[in-house]
Amino acid sequence: MKRTPLYGAHRRAGAKMVQFAGWEMPVQYQGVIQEHLAVRRDAGLFDVSHMGEIEIRGEGALELSQRITANDVSRMKPFQAQYNLLLNDHGGVVDDVIFYRLEPDIFFVCVNAANTDKDFDWIRRHATGTVEVENVSAKYAQLALQGPRAAKILTALTAVDVIGLKSFFFAFADVAEVRCLVARTGYTGEDGFELYCHVDDADRLWNACLAAGAPAGLMAAGLGARDTLRLEAGLPLYGHELDRETSPLEAGLGIFVKLGHDFIGEPTLSAQRQLGLKKKLTGLMTDDGKNIARRPRTGARQFRGTGTPGSGFGLDLEHLPATIHAGLQVDVVRTAEFARVLVLDIGGLLQGVGGPAHAAARRRGFSFRNGHGKSPATAPGLPMRPVAQIHLRTRAYRGSASVTLDPILAFINA
Repeated sequence: MKRTPLYGAHRRAGAKMVQFAGWEMPVQYQGVIQEHLAVRRDAGLFDVSHMGEIEIRGEGALELSQRITANDVSRMKPFQAQYNLLLNDHGGVVDDVIFYRLEPDIFFVCVNAANTDKDFDWIRRHATGTVEVENVSAKYAQLALQGPRAAKILTALTAVDVIGLKSFFFAFADVAEVRCLVARTGYTGEDGFELYCHVDDADRLWNACLAAGAPAGLMAAGLGARDTLRLEAGLPLYGHELDRETSPLEAGLGIFVKLGHDFIGEPTLSAQRQLGLKKKLTGLMTDDGKNIARRPRTGARQFRGTGTPGSGFGLDLEHLPATIHAGLQVDVVRTAEFARVLVLDIGGLLQGVGGPAHAAARRRGFSFRNGHGKSPATAPGLPMRPVAQIHLRTRAYRGSASVTLDPILAFINA
């Protein structure tokens, strides 16, 4: 099993370690709830050094990048980042990635840990001419400093104007005397930064960030909080909401699909836009903060949602038929009590964490922290818009308080 260069630091901090994508990673330090709330209220520091990095460089780098991605890389300026998707021939997602344009013909690509080798082979297979494709993952460590106080904390460690750095742009900077690529990106639904440095400098950078952020409430945070944070923000995770059989349009990522530059999978996506979708990624939310379901049950459709500390609601992202509507009834396995599930539209709000759509959601009254204990219909706790309410029929299930949605429903069997 692989370990990041910060493995020793995690052990010294008493982190609970788990296996994830072939890596031994910290799932929590003081607890998922505390770490989740720290990111929403102050700041959290994540070790994401398990993520992979691939460089595409040389004459033809832009053409290759355009061919393999659904977004329009040609619109990027140097020192700009872009959320993007690698697709297969039938429009399914090979991986969701971040492109960084270092120079007109040099791209730095951050890929998911479990997909690093697969992505590298996929990109290299489509390279032609003098384009160079290199897996540089072993050279880099990556830290994610996330939360409303992240910019203030980072300002104390560098001379670069990180407060003035725009969302999805990056700069090279010395942070605590460690040379870094500093990007205003992240995957938590909060403002924040991702710091790439040489693996030998990771421990020094980690310790410096924690020390500088301690007065501002900064906490080390693990993969558990990262998952609840991104779920609360409606952000998909590869292997769950994204896979080789799901297109970006079905996953609610249509704003990142730019038709017309002859990319792999484009014919399928063009047909989906013309003919409509058969399924779409949908948010489900209970108003009592309980999970939307993990318990296996024969013949039942399993949703893998969770109760999220920042909203007080139980949440899930699930692919459902595109024709779902209000008034549907659902059988729920739960203790003898009644609850509601709201169907949430996540489309149109995933335009980059800290970006225009995220800010617009906040202006419309959505907040990650103000909904606890209130009805979602009157006090939204998520950057998602309720489009239907499913009334639940509940029945007692001895020894379990999780929720199972039965597959007899029209909108699941459609």
